[in-house]
Amino acid sequence: MEEFGRRRFLAAGAAAATGGAGAAAGPFGVKALTGTAAAATRAGRDPASVAGYVDVQLLHITDLHGYLSAPPARDSVITGAGGRAYTVGGVAYMATHLARLREGRANSFFFAPGDLFSGWEFPAFTLADEPTIEALNRLGLDFATAGNHEFDRTPGFLVRHMEQGLPYEGAGWTNSFPDSGGATFHGADFRYYSANAVSAATGETVLPPYHVEWVDAPGGRRLPIGFIHLTALGSEFFANSFQPGLTTLDELSAANLCAARLKELGVRAIVLSMHDGAVAGSDFDSGGEPSGPAYELALRASPDIDVIVTGHWHNAFNMMLPDPDGRPRPFVEAGCHGQIVGEITLRLDPGTGAVVRALTTSVNHPNTRDVDPDPALREVVDHWNGHAARHAATAIGRQRASFHRRLSPAGESTMGNLVADWALWAAAQPPDSFDTSPRPERSGADLALIALAPRVGRSVVNTDLPAGPALDDPVSFERAWRAVGYGCPLVSAEVSGQQLHDALEQQWAQDEAGVLTYAPLAVSGNVRYSFDAARPAGDRVAPGDVFIDGAALRPEGAYRVVTTSYTLTGQDGCPALGGYREPARHRRDVESFPAYVAALGVLEAVSTGRVTVKGASFAVGREGRLTVPADPVPGLPAPVAAAEEAARDGGRRPVC
Repeated sequence: MEEFGRRRFLAAGAAAATGGAGAAAGPFGVKALTGTAAAATRAGRDPASVAGYVDVQLLHITDLHGYLSAPPARDSVITGAGGRAYTVGGVAYMATHLARLREGRANSFFFAPGDLFSGWEFPAFTLADEPTIEALNRLGLDFATAGNHEFDRTPGFLVRHMEQGLPYEGAGWTNSFPDSGGATFHGADFRYYSANAVSAATGETVLPPYHVEWVDAPGGRRLPIGFIHLTALGSEFFANSFQPGLTTLDELSAANLCAARLKELGVRAIVLSMHDGAVAGSDFDSGGEPSGPAYELALRASPDIDVIVTGHWHNAFNMMLPDPDGRPRPFVEAGCHGQIVGEITLRLDPGTGAVVRALTTSVNHPNTRDVDPDPALREVVDHWNGHAARHAATAIGRQRASFHRRLSPAGESTMGNLVADWALWAAAQPPDSFDTSPRPERSGADLALIALAPRVGRSVVNTDLPAGPALDDPVSFERAWRAVGYGCPLVSAEVSGQQLHDALEQQWAQDEAGVLTYAPLAVSGNVRYSFDAARPAGDRVAPGDVFIDGAALRPEGAYRVVTTSYTLTGQDGCPALGGYREPARHRRDVESFPAYVAALGVLEAVSTGRVTVKGASFAVGREGRLTVPADPVPGLPAPVAAAEEAARDGGRRPVC
C-alpha cells in the first residue's frame, strides 16, 4: 500500500483540508464536555457481542522522556478511581505489564505519541538518549509519533542517528556508547512519523506523515489499519526544540487530509496519534470536563478517524467523545514518565475492515511496581546507570578560580560572566554534523547576552563552580553538565543596535504590584557598559555608554548576538530581540558547556567590571536583592528562587 513519503502535498493543500470534517462542534454540543464511559456501549464488554469480529489491541505510552528507572518523585504516584493511589514507573516493570497485556492477543501494536527521549534523567540525557532507544527496542515498540522534544537536537539527528544509528563526531564520548550487550548503538527498531512537521525551505514533510499496519483476519485475509501522526503546533519555536529550518502545519488540516488519503487507499480503520494534549480530570482512568488543543481537535477531526491518542501535556485521562457525526471514539492520554500503559481494543468487521465503534473499549493501566521487574529490562537499566556514573566522574578540565552566581553591586557575577564567554565561544563552533537547518553566511556572533534571572522561566545558570583547595582542581563531566543548561540550544541572530539597547533597558521593569524589578543580563568579555541608576527605568543606558570590542554601540548598526532560544524569542519577559533576522542554531547548552570546559582545559578567572553604575550606588541586601536609592523596593524577580529550586532538584526541570 502506498505511503505519502516526503511529498509536498501538505504545504499546498492544508488550507482546504477541513472540508467535510465539520468546523462546528457537531450535534452533540455541550454534552461532549462530560464525555462518556471508556466503553462505547455495554456490548463492547460482552464476550458474546464481540464474537466474530477481528480483535485488535492498541497499547500506548507517552512522554517517557528517558525516565527508565523511575519517574521523578513528583510523578511517582498517580490517583485512580475512588482516590486510590498507585506507585508507578520504570521500564522493567512496564515490560512485565506489557507481557501480560499482550498474552493471547494475535493482533497487538505498541506505540507512543511522542517525547520518548530527550528527557531529564541523567543517564539518558548524558548518553545521547541511546539508553532510551535500547529500552524501547527491548520493550517492542512498533512505531512512534515525533513530539517536540524529538526535535531537541535536529531533524537530521532524529532520522540519521536515533532511527538509523549512523554515528556522528565524538564516538564513545558524545554518541555510540556500548549497550547492555556490548554492541555499538544501531538505532531504533521502530520508525518515527509526523504529518505536519515540514521543512521551512521546501514544504516537504521531514518524516513520513502516516503509515499502515496489517492484522490477520479469518480466511487468511489481512486488514489494514492506518495511523496518522501529529507534532505539537509551534514546536519549532519552543525553547528546547527551536528549529529555524522547521515549520509545523495546522494539526486539524493535516489530520483530515491524511484521513481522506487513507480512505482513498481503502483503509477503513484509522487511528490518530498526536503529540498535543488536553486536561480531563484527575482520575487517570476516566475523564470529565476536557479542555485543551487536543480536545478542540477531537471535536472536529474527520469522522473517518476512529481513535485519538494524545500526549504532550503530561496528563492522564480515558474517555469516549462523539465525533462530528455523533459516534463515540476513544480520546485518551497516558500521563508521562512511564506512569501508565494505555490499552484500546478495536473490533474490525472481518468483511470491510471498518471499526465497529459500538464495540470499542479503552482502559489506562497503571505501570505499578508491585510486580516482578523483567530481568532483561532491569539489566538494561542497571547497565546504563553504571555507565553514566563512570561517565559522570570523568575529569574534563581543571579550574584555578571559583565562579559564583552572587551578584556584585552592579548586578554582575563571575558565574554569569563565565557563561556569557562560553556562549560567544559556542557561536563560533561548527554545528552538529546532522544539523541541516539553514545557516547564514556568518553564523558566529559579535557579543553574547545571557539572562541571569529572567522574569519568566528559569536561568540557564544552575549552580556555582567553586574551586577546591588544590591549585588545579579537576572539573568532572557531571559538575560541568549540572552547572549550566537545561537542554536549550544557543541561537545567534542579527539584530539592530537599537534592539540591543532596548534589551539592556528591559532589565528593569515593574511587576504587577508596581515594584521595580531587575533581571540582569550577563555580557561577554568583549562588552562594557554602564547605566545610570538615578534615572527612571527605560532611560538608564545611553548608547554611547555601551562598547563592543571597544567601539560605541550604533543604534542603526547591525550586530549578531548569541543567547538562548528562550531569550531570543522573548519567552523570558525580555521581548526586545524578537525582531531578529537570520537565526543560526548552535549546539544545546548541556552538550556545549562541558565541551567549552574541555576545550579550555583550565578555567581561569574571568574579567569583571563589564557592567558599571553611575549616578547612584547599588547595595546588595539580604537574600541578594538589589536596592536602588531612586526606587526603594526593587529586587530580583521570582524566577531566581525557581532556578535555585531547580538546581536542588537535579539541576534542571523539564519543559513540555
